[in-house]
Amino acid sequence: MDDPSRPDVRAQLLARAEDDSLGLVSGEARWSWREVVADSAALGAAIHRRLDPLRPPHVGLLMANTPAFLHALGGAALWGYVVVGLNPTRRGPALAADVARSDCQWVLADEAHRDLLDARGVRVLGVEELGAARPGDDAPPADLRTDADTLLMLIFTSGTSGDPKAVRVTHGKVAGPGAMLGERFGLGPGEVAYVSMPLFHSNAVMAGWAPALATGAAVALAPRFSASGFLTDVRRYGATYANYVGKPLAHVLATSEQPDDADNPLRLVFGNEANERDIAEFGRRFGCTVVDSYSSTENAVIVQRVPGMPAGALGRPLDGVEVRDPVTGERTPDAEFDADGRLLNAEAATGELVNTRGAGAFAGYYRDEEADAERMRGGMYWSGDLAYRDGESFVYFAGRTADWLRVDGENLGAAPVERVLLRHPSVSEAAVYAVPDPSSGDQVMAALVLRAPLSPSELTRFLDEQDDLHTKGRPRWVRIAAALPRTATTKVLKRELAQQGAVAGDGELWVRPERGTAYVRV
Repeated sequence: MDDPSRPDVRAQLLARAEDDSLGLVSGEARWSWREVVADSAALGAAIHRRLDPLRPPHVGLLMANTPAFLHALGGAALWGYVVVGLNPTRRGPALAADVARSDCQWVLADEAHRDLLDARGVRVLGVEELGAARPGDDAPPADLRTDADTLLMLIFTSGTSGDPKAVRVTHGKVAGPGAMLGERFGLGPGEVAYVSMPLFHSNAVMAGWAPALATGAAVALAPRFSASGFLTDVRRYGATYANYVGKPLAHVLATSEQPDDADNPLRLVFGNEANERDIAEFGRRFGCTVVDSYSSTENAVIVQRVPGMPAGALGRPLDGVEVRDPVTGERTPDAEFDADGRLLNAEAATGELVNTRGAGAFAGYYRDEEADAERMRGGMYWSGDLAYRDGESFVYFAGRTADWLRVDGENLGAAPVERVLLRHPSVSEAAVYAVPDPSSGDQVMAALVLRAPLSPSELTRFLDEQDDLHTKGRPRWVRIAAALPRTATTKVLKRELAQQGAVAGDGELWVRPERGTAYVRV
């Protein structure tokens, strides 16, 4: 690591090679950091021996959150190969296509998932098939040179708005955030980071494993996220820190509240995509601080929450991050609000979050020039996320570009409508999306997951009272659902909902007249 201001994962691991403090716990098994580094080197050596030097040194990992996953990842840093995180919720040709487009020579899988690639022409191995390390051969090569720009992983995007894309994840993209977050949150030896988000995704690696590695905190690894098991695990492992992405806070809050919920060691939870109500309620119920931020796998646009920010805001963006019109490329005007907080100039003020200074931490997609060109236009990174900005430079999320609805000739973002719906105490989750209008454009549809009973008339009265609801934002259709379709990282698959159209599914369907406001059951 030549530049200490741009750390790399290999150097961080080697710095733990003689550290006998707790490094990893999974179930009843425990490893010191010294043992984590040694086991990573040994598994890395076994993987390295199986690689064809004439092909890209890429190995797919198809497994739950297991110690072997972390050892293979550490081995990649120590031995110089590249791990590809494969999503085990993908199936058949889609999963095989992910393996092919990321140039995996073969896939390392656990017993629970190896049959997903049967008859797909993909070579699959288990850890036990790699063979024991030969004495002396498991020492990582001393002449290997890595730096912050060296490729470490390929991580696929969630694919909420299209096919997943493989993001190039460098050493610096893992080590840098790890060091920053570890210092920001005061992690170190004696602290325990609880990691239950899937390791094939960026959140678990960059916001869970990396801060522990950088600071010497221990990793408590859960095979998968469990709402009912969350608090039990926190107490069992003595977890002081946890990370999340998507809806885990809402799922934990949906469990039955107990009088001793706050009797636990957790002091800080960090993640993204939680709503304000869940952030406040989780902190109150479990006696911890929740820090939510805007983030993506590409990690090129950064917006930070600050004390005293307006309700509903994402936060303030770093210098160079602006809201721009995706057609003209110009900065959008500031948002204007009336006395009730209603956005008056939504169409003009809403644009795309852009890093005007370049790609930031984004190192490009793997073998996808078209996707790279879509993100990098005019020397700037276009995030694909819609937002608007107030006069104090706070930005507000308005959805993905795929969430842009055209209603009665006006453009409308989905996220502001979702924020209104989530204010109702009976609503646990809300997804707003477009269904075709028989005439032209879109009609607004909302899928709701409830935590308590809600009637059509009650929802009608509630929306009548929301002064900041856009005049075109009241959903024409409301679907009461048992659950929403999700990716493995708990992000809502709105494209599946939109494809299903105005249907009840496994719940109820409500509708209001085209010119009316009162909902009735279909």
